[in-house]
This record gives sequence, structure tokens and C-alpha cells, in this order.
Amino acid sequence: MLEAFIFATILSGFFGLVFKENLMMKIISMDVMSTGVIAYYVLISSRNGLFTPIFSDNTTNNYADPVPQAVILTAIVIGLSIQALMLVGVMKLAQNNPTLETKEIEKNNTPMKS
Repeated sequence: MLEAFIFATILSGFFGLVFKENLMMKIISMDVMSTGVIAYYVLISSRNGLFTPIFSDNTTNNYADPVPQAVILTAIVIGLSIQALMLVGVMKLAQNNPTLETKEIEKNNTPMKS
């Protein structure tokens, strides 16, 4: 059941990225899709019976692998920085164009054929 919700999240972000015309909506859709992918990675890497690798009095050796956690943290940081960079690009486009619709921006910035 949880896999279905995560898959629906990824698909809704993908379709928003493809079909939305507004640049802000595309950025939000990309963030939704990224969140779904990270949630799916966390879902497949989690297993029952494993402990977090922190210091404790627990003497069992059933620790979870810390590498997927580090990969997810890196993916979150990279996703945040890419999103900030895209927002700066949208701000620069908004200074020169009255709209954030992609078709209008393409129409306004296409050179005229003579």
C-alpha cells in the first residue's frame, strides 16, 4: 500500500513537470517527484530487526547500513541546492518577462525571422 502512494507521488510530480506550463509549478512538481524517489529509496532500504548505527549498550550486531542514509542526505542537499538555483533562474526570467508561462517566454525570446 505504501509503495502505491509513493509511486503515485512520483507519477504526479512527473506529470506536473511535463504538463504544467508555469515555471514555478514545474519546480514544485520536480520537488514532489524528488520527494517520492527519496521516499521510495528509504522504503526499500528499511528492514525490520535492524538498529540504527549509534552508540548504545545494545550488543547485537544487527545494525543498518549507514551508506544509504548518507546517500539520501546527499540527495536531499543536492536537490535543495538545485531547487534554489532554479528559483534564481526563474527570478531572472521574471525580471525580463511579464509572465512565467513557458510558451509566452519562448514566444517573447525567439528571434524574428526576416
